[in-house]
Amino acid sequence: MAMFKKIESVSWVVASVFVTLSACSPAPKHLSPGELSALKPSDPHVAALYEHSCKACHAVPGSGAPLVHDHAAWDPRWAKGEDVLPNHAVLGFQAMPASGQCAACAPRDYTAIIRFMADREQGQ
Repeated sequence: MAMFKKIESVSWVVASVFVTLSACSPAPKHLSPGELSALKPSDPHVAALYEHSCKACHAVPGSGAPLVHDHAAWDPRWAKGEDVLPNHAVLGFQAMPASGQCAACAPRDYTAIIRFMADREQGQ
């Protein structure tokens, strides 16, 4: 019984630390539709491709697509590996249409656009 008390007290300490740390972290900033629409990749070529394809879903709240720069949506996807995401875009995955509706995108373009949308343009 003493062992269970010790485990229970350790659990409470861990939970308390987690709650304290999460309270110190800033809440994720949700961008307005206007702010979402204004975001664009820094590279002009990639920005043009994004504007003509990906933006139609990824900058529209309620579309079901992970919104641009939404870490809560993109971080779990990014954790699968940077090579997985372009494959999902090219082949289609769940509600994502094949080629992401970007007929002009080359493989490196998909990678650049996904890095932008996941807020990882600098290779983070």
